[in-house]
Amino acid sequence: MKKLVSIVIPAYNEADNIFVISESIKNVFSTINYNYEIILVDDGSADHTLEKIKEYSSTAENIFFLEFSRNFGHQLAVKAGMDHAFGDCVISMDCDMQHPPELIPEMLKKWEAGFEVVYTIRAEDKNLSKGKRSSSNLFYKILNWLSDIDLEPGAADFRLLDQKVVNVFRNFQENEPFLRGLVKWLGFKQYAIKYHPAARFSGTSKYTIKKMMRLALHGVTSFSIKPLYSAVYLGFILSLASVLYIPYVIYAFVNHVEVSGWASMIMTIVFFGGLQLIILGIIGIYVGKMFMQTKNRPNYIIRSTNIPQK
Repeated sequence: MKKLVSIVIPAYNEADNIFVISESIKNVFSTINYNYEIILVDDGSADHTLEKIKEYSSTAENIFFLEFSRNFGHQLAVKAGMDHAFGDCVISMDCDMQHPPELIPEMLKKWEAGFEVVYTIRAEDKNLSKGKRSSSNLFYKILNWLSDIDLEPGAADFRLLDQKVVNVFRNFQENEPFLRGLVKWLGFKQYAIKYHPAARFSGTSKYTIKKMMRLALHGVTSFSIKPLYSAVYLGFILSLASVLYIPYVIYAFVNHVEVSGWASMIMTIVFFGGLQLIILGIIGIYVGKMFMQTKNRPNYIIRSTNIPQK
């Protein structure tokens, strides 16, 4: 009996890419001995993505969709797809064709060899600007330094998970999951495959600098309390440094030497005021995450689907 492979594809304003990615996957599976299903997750798109998904899903019995009630974000869209995927293994990939479907047979080969997690690492794209490449590398360096996980630069959300790993994922109820970190944290037998990203077929990247910074903060605060320790250490260092200023104050007082003007004082006040706000912000992020988690709201809401209820 052929094994079933579930393909989870989140889509946000990807109307022009739905048919292309789905047909590419269909062509790949026509050359290998597996059954497959595609689960397209519409993450509250503002264009005609949902209409294109429903139109395509009506052409085959193995094409399914989940429609979110609003935009909940890429990571929760992948999580929702995995929650409803019951194949022998589950592959998650983006809708824009940058994750090449031609890599799927190699991923399945490693899975058959006994690896329960087969993830991909994006090779450095020389066509990207130097600034974009530098910011990406800096993202992973900061993430690894501040968190308790070790992510390779270029780690992507294009991965294969054995069903036993997906079953563990279903038990996670984090309202802001960082899937790349969770996959590394889980353990199991893992194998990395390097790939060269293809050009986007249509549309523009949804990951702005702001979203990348937000993702980095989620990653760090989801897996480590090192930022809190760093704030404490910084406080001790600055307190000790201030002690070194006391001899100068005593000298100036005894010798009636006028302390330098208000400009340096204002700069000092602004510096330490900003530092305090940063530290309070770090603490606030952790408190905020706990606050949102304790509300116990659903992580996402499904407005409609054509997946049969089990």
